[in-house]
Amino acid sequence: MNALVDPNTFARDAVLYRYENKSLLRFIACGSVDHGKSSLLGRLLYEAKLVPDDQLATLRNDSRRHGNGDELDFSLLFDGLAAEREQKITIDLAYRFFATEKRKFIVADAPGHEQYTRNMATGASTADLALILVNAQSGITQQTRRHALIATTLGVRHLLVAVNKMDLVDWSQAAFAAIEDKFRSFAGHLGAASITFIPTSARGGDNVVNRSAHMDWYRGPTLLEHLETVDVSAQATQRPFRMSVQWVNRPTAEFRGYCGLIAGGAVRPGMAVRVLPSGRSTRIDRIVTATGELARAEAGQSVTLTLTDEVDASRGDMIVDAEAPATVTDQLDARIFWMGQGTLAPGGRYLIKLGTAKAAATVTGPLRVIDLARDGDAAPADRLMSNEFGLCRLQLDRPLAFDRYDENRETGGFILIDPESHDTVAMGLVENAITPAAASASRASRFAGSVVSRLARLLGTRESHARSVAKAVSWRATGSFDTFIISFVITGNTVIAGSIAATEIATKILLYYFHERIWALVPWGHR
Repeated sequence: MNALVDPNTFARDAVLYRYENKSLLRFIACGSVDHGKSSLLGRLLYEAKLVPDDQLATLRNDSRRHGNGDELDFSLLFDGLAAEREQKITIDLAYRFFATEKRKFIVADAPGHEQYTRNMATGASTADLALILVNAQSGITQQTRRHALIATTLGVRHLLVAVNKMDLVDWSQAAFAAIEDKFRSFAGHLGAASITFIPTSARGGDNVVNRSAHMDWYRGPTLLEHLETVDVSAQATQRPFRMSVQWVNRPTAEFRGYCGLIAGGAVRPGMAVRVLPSGRSTRIDRIVTATGELARAEAGQSVTLTLTDEVDASRGDMIVDAEAPATVTDQLDARIFWMGQGTLAPGGRYLIKLGTAKAAATVTGPLRVIDLARDGDAAPADRLMSNEFGLCRLQLDRPLAFDRYDENRETGGFILIDPESHDTVAMGLVENAITPAAASASRASRFAGSVVSRLARLLGTRESHARSVAKAVSWRATGSFDTFIISFVITGNTVIAGSIAATEIATKILLYYFHERIWALVPWGHR
């Protein structure tokens, strides 16, 4: 028996297939206040014919109500709070989903005021691209620099700088070029994979969706063209396997599964893995999901893993590739964005939440603040104020498993929580893990520095103490490299070789320093 199939069914299926297989771009619109972020995004949706008729009618009414007459105020498509519409500013993050023929998008409209910077940082933490608005008339501000720094620090590698309000500078190519040169000189050290500049005018829609008739000197893509074609394909599946345990699923005595979101790499049954921080080795038995078992799972999928051995694992532990495990230690160097009302200072105690794990953390070591006025240079500081970026070392009360943030955003990012108010006061990025050998060497070096500093004050030498310390460190750092190589060749163990080299560095720095200070006291040879 033959059945007549409605061809419209296949057409609908084809449309759904194409829609589901479009790539997704998450981007954030940021920049200084009153540079036109909400207006540009609203104009983008309007020009691309992505605003439904009912919303367009509401927009016309709202524009008249807020004093714009018949001219549409496109910022009202994103600024939904009453306070935002009254003050004509963005306060909270506004997310919006839309899709064109080529791509799906999730855009976050971020506030530009400094006091709401924490909201911008929240949106940037999940973005693939940052759309940074710059007013062509007022140029680059400190908040522009801050937003660019936050975006790139949080792993956003693609920057799209829209030089907006070009109509206010008579569509000047020179004004556009000056802003581009100034931004590139600042952004050179930010580590962005690509920086694209587009001159726009949200008021008239120039270079937003359609090319501008006022700027024939510009030959690049329009805003929408760039958003539809920029390559931000994730490389998460090419990284080592990582999955933080969120929940231990044990419905019966015969089943024990470990549930979580795969944060990197891929996993398959039979794969050798480790459970960190305990270091226990085992293999994957099954990969279970709500729709059945899988032969392979990769980054971005939520799964339940069963193991071949009875291994003690709980929430906060991390299951990793046995051949490329994560780092396990209780000390780390971090880049901190402070969002609290008070200040961050050495000695401060907080709770750290890294993945699904929690621990107590104490701020130790020297603190440095990133100076936006000096192109992001780090300067020594005694504390971090609200909305400031800084570098510090954290001492944890127990070892945790993690990666560097530039290796894996999911397993290298964390937040700090006030233990009393339970407010999130900072977000942080792991820059380096401090191994036990390095920590011992650092403590020995600090102790030696303290001893020689006190002796130097008693001796009162004519050569500066800083110079002697610098000479001692540089001498031993280079001289102990061969010790490490020889120790590694003999033992075959990098930990033992590193410990031997670190011990030699610490002891001989002290001896060399005393040698230098004694010679500094001898008057012979001084000019």
